[in-house]
Amino acid sequence: MPRVESGVCLAHFVPRQLNTIIGDVTVATNHRNFRELLEAQWARNNFVCVGLDSQLDKIPESSRIRFSPEGPIDVLNTILAFNRAIVEATGDLVCAYKPNAAFYEPHGVNGINALQRTIALIHDMAPNVPVIYDAKRGDIGNSNLGYIDAAFRSMNADAITVHPYLGAESLQPFLALADKGIFVLCRTSNPGAGEFQDLDVCGDVVPGNYMPFYKYVAHRVSQHWNSHLNCGLVVGATYPNELREVRMLVGDTMPILLPGIGKQGADVKKSVTAGKDSRGAGIIVNSARDIIFASNDANFAEAARSATFKLRDQINQSLSK
Repeated sequence: MPRVESGVCLAHFVPRQLNTIIGDVTVATNHRNFRELLEAQWARNNFVCVGLDSQLDKIPESSRIRFSPEGPIDVLNTILAFNRAIVEATGDLVCAYKPNAAFYEPHGVNGINALQRTIALIHDMAPNVPVIYDAKRGDIGNSNLGYIDAAFRSMNADAITVHPYLGAESLQPFLALADKGIFVLCRTSNPGAGEFQDLDVCGDVVPGNYMPFYKYVAHRVSQHWNSHLNCGLVVGATYPNELREVRMLVGDTMPILLPGIGKQGADVKKSVTAGKDSRGAGIIVNSARDIIFASNDANFAEAARSATFKLRDQINQSLSK
């Protein structure tokens, strides 16, 4: 008999495992292919990525589960129930979900369990929608093996965000995972991104010529890191001019994850126009707070669906022009 917890059948929580050999180490990963899942959603005109930044103190009171009427919040089941309602309401409208580790890890083991079980319920409730684990990992190669084991075996994510600062050599354990998505931070959405990312560097694109560091990252990833066609870039929608330059540089070789829509103020039309590839696809438009916290009342799931549908419509209108 499958074990059931909080209404979720745990028999569905363990996808079939495959082994990937990285150097002399074998890493178990699930059988799902990120790019195939993503392309299938694009074919359905789904380009919205819902950021599951499920901050506990913003979850509506109506969705909070307590150990007793006046007792403390049951963190694990509150986050899980909230995420379940969001996924149930939006699963047919999105191309991906992106839980951010920062909103789960502060709660210790309950938060980690909530993250792991959230990904599992997405696989169960929306099995054709990939999950991007927003963890921004990156370390020396041996440490990265541990991160990979956590992300793709324990968490069963389909993709992950990483930073490029240690170079391709350190990220080889990630880059070797041909069926996963590896999203490299390139031009981030925060106001202070230019402190390092705008610095001019002299690379191997045109000898003797300088370019901003973020463009050199885009060049290196597209031309030297993407041999398995599993790489993507993170470029903030808040910088449409830079986004356009990156897309021109990398062509149709990789998807671009666009944070910054919603509370960060990015313009949907400008960012979609700048980021789309020649097929009218290639973008993953992330929105978190504007969707999952569209209402703080009992109708939060319905409001999340309406917000997702509105953004989906805006994206597709922009793509058609």
